[in-house]
This record gives sequence, structure tokens and C-alpha cells, in this order.
Amino acid sequence: MSNAFTSQIKDGIAELVICKPPVNALDSNEWLSLAATIDELGANPEVRVLIIRSEGRGFCAGVDIKELDAHPERIVKVNAGNYATFKAIHRCQVPVIVGVHGFVLGGGIGMTGAADIVVASRCATFALPEVDRGAMGGGAHLQRLFPVQKVRYMFFTGETVTAPDAMQYGFIEQLVERDELPAATRAIAEKIAAKSPAMIRIAKEALNGIEDGNLEDKYRWEQGFTLEAYTMPDSAETRRAFVEKRDASF
Repeated sequence: MSNAFTSQIKDGIAELVICKPPVNALDSNEWLSLAATIDELGANPEVRVLIIRSEGRGFCAGVDIKELDAHPERIVKVNAGNYATFKAIHRCQVPVIVGVHGFVLGGGIGMTGAADIVVASRCATFALPEVDRGAMGGGAHLQRLFPVQKVRYMFFTGETVTAPDAMQYGFIEQLVERDELPAATRAIAEKIAAKSPAMIRIAKEALNGIEDGNLEDKYRWEQGFTLEAYTMPDSAETRRAFVEKRDASF
């Protein structure tokens, strides 16, 4: 278990809470640990449904840019951790509910897009600023939330979409106040936990099987472009500018 998150199981409901100040940006080891924990919870016969949410200023700011600025060679390990985490959520043997608030960026988009059900605080904002961070990836998961042209607009511009504005796209099951988020996610989890565990697990596998295309293959394709991007000077400049809190110069 990583210090970046905690998990507990009660009444068939597993709850995993990310808490790594200041912005819940996880490093390479933490992403891999998160994936392993989700896999373990999904395989646990005591677990009927999994909730993932966060404490702090926002849901998740993605990867630790400072780690990659100092150790660019770790991009392969970060990619592996992201891939494993998003796959663990998407392929989890039980339904996964995410409760998001504040910023939902990068890896936060990956987790949200991989989940089965999304509950959002009114303060939540969604964005994929990968171009501004010298990376690629996450478009496959963003496209499970927003339509194609909106995804491309968000990816090319890096602009955010607020949760109230995102309601029109249909991926948010409930929009609640920030302090209502834990109770709202648990209320949905309780409905699922009351069902036959065997039937719910079969339903999860069946629904994954009828999706249009393979989410993991699509994301793996994107990750190849992340590695290509990391060979370019512009990519390094975006990370250095982020760490130094200045505008990038191209």
C-alpha cells in the first residue's frame, strides 16, 4: 500500500481514497501500486463494488511532472503505471464508481474514463493538457466521456470543461455539492452491493465485451506517441517551464 492512498472494505463496498498533497499527482511507483491495489480489491470475494475518490484540492492532477523533469527516462515506468491503473479500473471484476471534485486532469481523466459510473461535484473541471506537458495519451479515455470533436478541441487547446457544462454529454450520473460526494457515491454503491455478486461480476464482463473497440489497445497506441514526444526538445521545454512556473518558449 502506498502513502498516496488508502482503502477499506465495509458491507461489500471497497473505498479507495487518494490523498497526496498538494494536487494528487502520482509518481511512477504510486501509479503501479494503485493498479496493484485495484486489482487486489476487484479479485477479493468480499468486494461487490469499488468506489474511487480523493481528498484535497482536486481529484487527480495526473503524473508527477517534477519526477519526469528530473528523470525523463522514467516515462516508460510512468506509462506502465498509467496503463496498468486504467486497465485495472476498466477490467475490474466489479463495478467501479468514481467520485470527482476539483481538477480532473491527465491521469484523472484516465481513471474517470475507465470507470463504470461517474459522480461529480459541481466544482469539478475536466481537462487533458497533455500537449502543454510535452506528452500524449488519455484521448481514448476522454472519448468515453465526451464526443469526438469535443475531445479534439479539449486536447488541442487544453481548455477545461466544468461539471455543470459536462452534464449535457451524459457521462455524469449525478451532480452534487462537494460535501455530498462521499455519500452520493456510497448510495449508488449500496444499490449495486445489494445485488447478486455473481450476476454483477458477469454483467461487468459482458458489458466490457460489447464495447466498441478495445480501450486498452487504443490507449497503448497513444502511449507510443508519448515516447516519440519525449525525444523532442519541445517536450522537455514544456516540463521545464512547468517546473519553473513560466511560459514555454518554442
